[in-house]
Amino acid sequence: IHKYRTMSARQKFSVAAEKALNDQVNAELSASYVYRSMAGFFDRDDVALHGFRDFFKKAAEEETEHAQMFIDYVNKRGGRVTLSAIGAPKIEWATALEALEDALTLEKDVNEKLLAMHAVADNDNDAQMTDFIEGNFLGEQVDAIKELADMITNVKRVGSEGLGIYLYDKELQA
Repeated sequence: IHKYRTMSARQKFSVAAEKALNDQVNAELSASYVYRSMAGFFDRDDVALHGFRDFFKKAAEEETEHAQMFIDYVNKRGGRVTLSAIGAPKIEWATALEALEDALTLEKDVNEKLLAMHAVADNDNDAQMTDFIEGNFLGEQVDAIKELADMITNVKRVGSEGLGIYLYDKELQA
């Protein structure tokens, strides 16, 4: 199987682009891992905010889907997928607000990585890769950042404890 190292599908696909894509796979899987931890936290019996659980569970699934899209793209371009170790995520948050702020930081970090990867593709004149990134990820990333920022504003408005956060959580479930 490994006899033929020259990949016939590879064309104008730089080593730097391949590395950036593999790094992005790891970033997406790491984000999914963090979101799974958040979902688990909000599902605990002493937290019991199921709207937040569902929100973060969905976010985890989306990040996993993104990782798979990058894996498929690397293979389509004739590259090699190289997965890296993922560190253990945080498992405890003082409030829903803290979790949302962590999620916003995470999404901004993923967005920075996407923009850096786009710059690599642009620098390599790799129109296929820039189109792939623009068409599938950049707009969605901006939407995710805006959604989290709005949620943070609303949680600050209702408060992180008591009836306000309970009612906000119920609205997330609707």
